[in-house]
Amino acid sequence: MDASLVRSYESDGLTDETARTEAPVLTATVSAPPLAAPVATPQELADAAADKYGLPRELVRGVMAAESGFQADAVSPKGAIGLMQLMPGTAQVLGANPYDPAQNVDAGTRYLRDLLEKYKYGLRHALAAYNAGPGAVDKYDGVPPYRETVNYVTRIEKKLRAAEVVK
Repeated sequence: MDASLVRSYESDGLTDETARTEAPVLTATVSAPPLAAPVATPQELADAAADKYGLPRELVRGVMAAESGFQADAVSPKGAIGLMQLMPGTAQVLGANPYDPAQNVDAGTRYLRDLLEKYKYGLRHALAAYNAGPGAVDKYDGVPPYRETVNYVTRIEKKLRAAEVVK
C-alpha cells in the first residue's frame, strides 16, 4: 500500500498489560487513490492545438486524418511518428516527444502554423511542405510534382471545402 494514502490510525484498544503479551493490531483508514485524468481523444487534441495556434479545427483534423488516420501509435515506413506524423528530427527541433500524443499534436500544429507563416498563408504550399518538406516546395516554387504530395494536398483541401473552411 502506498503510505501517502494513509490518513490516520485507530487505537486497537490494548492496554499496556495486554500489549506486552498480545500482538498489536493496527487499523488504517485509507483514502482512495486519485483518479487519472481522462485521456483526450485525437480529435480533442487537434481542436485544442488548433485553438491554441489560431488555426481552423478542421484543418488540423484534416492533416491528422491524412497523416495517421487518428492513430496515436502510427509509424510510417519513413519513420514519421504519431498522430501528426512528425519526423524524429522535426520533433527534436520542436522540443516534443513524438510518442506522446499531446506533445505530438501540439508540435505538429505549431509546425503547420509556422509553415503557413513561411508561405504567407498559402495553404497549398504549407500542406505540401508539411508532407514533402519545405525544401521540395522551395525547389519547385509550389506543390512539388510528387503524386503522394499532390494527392495529400487535394484530399485535405476537399475535406476543408466540405467543412466550408476553404471556399
